[in-house]
Amino acid sequence: MHKKYFSEQSAKFANIVDTFKGHKVAVIGHMRPDGDCIGSIVGVTRFLNSIGIEAVGVNHDPLPQSLRVFVGDTPILLASELESEGYLAVTVDCADYKRIGERLMELFPEIELNIDHHISNKNYARNNIVIDSACATAEILAGFYLDNEYSFDTCIAQNLYVGIATDTGQFRFPSTSQATFEIARKLCEHGANPASAALELYENQSFEKIKLLQIFLGSLQMKFDNRVCIGLIENGVYEDTGASVDDSEGLVDYARAIKGVDIGVLLEDRKGLLKGSLRAKNPFYRVDLVANLFNGGGHACAAGLNIENSSIDEFLPKLLIAIKNHLDALGDPQT
Repeated sequence: MHKKYFSEQSAKFANIVDTFKGHKVAVIGHMRPDGDCIGSIVGVTRFLNSIGIEAVGVNHDPLPQSLRVFVGDTPILLASELESEGYLAVTVDCADYKRIGERLMELFPEIELNIDHHISNKNYARNNIVIDSACATAEILAGFYLDNEYSFDTCIAQNLYVGIATDTGQFRFPSTSQATFEIARKLCEHGANPASAALELYENQSFEKIKLLQIFLGSLQMKFDNRVCIGLIENGVYEDTGASVDDSEGLVDYARAIKGVDIGVLLEDRKGLLKGSLRAKNPFYRVDLVANLFNGGGHACAAGLNIENSSIDEFLPKLLIAIKNHLDALGDPQT
């Protein structure tokens, strides 16, 4: 008998998709999309179109340069390019409704379906399928397609693989499970190419990103008996290096990777808009709870936050206090 990865949720997904027939669907991801977000947008948009449901992917922000090669001819629009009339809205990999951006919130005051894996998901849609044990939203979608024995093309397989590979840190993070590897293998059977994905994602960096990395590494600070490492991108650094904001993707992992560090932090100043990324080696540290204190969220091991009208000098002390209080409350992970 065919193995089911998400039996109950896969059946729910199939029933909801049936209700989409005769409608147009907008598949929406979170602002500043990453590999899992774009992979999931592509995965759902192409799948719906393949079964005769008109669908288009939408995002507040442009596609990151490193991910454009994967989307092929998938119709993906900027929020400013979409007319809302007649569309049902589906969100993927988006824990908070606000993260779709103001323009899309105006166009879609109601979300029909929310598919996600974030532990902090707020279940904001009419239908919510949130599996926080999954390593990526792409893993959930792949499971749905395999469970329901749907046909899907090579482009879908590659994008779902990319979503899984990026959100697991190339299968290194604690969320990686036996099922993750099984699903990745089956995606390869459907045409996913791990070597091609790795080449585009990790062996094709711009020189500007390397200059940004150099500055980030030079900013690293160790805090709280070297349990926390914080790196900064000050206002003006993007202009000085010629890097884009997309080039900051993955930098925080260098802070987390240091021996003895439990939590790595990246704090960016983008002309008064602060972007914070928190990463932990162990889900015990629940960095999503720290992010929640500042209206952010995410996973136990990976979370983010945004602060408007502030500076690093003003906000960093507040963040350090929050992290210290959080660590004190957690105590020893061994006890």
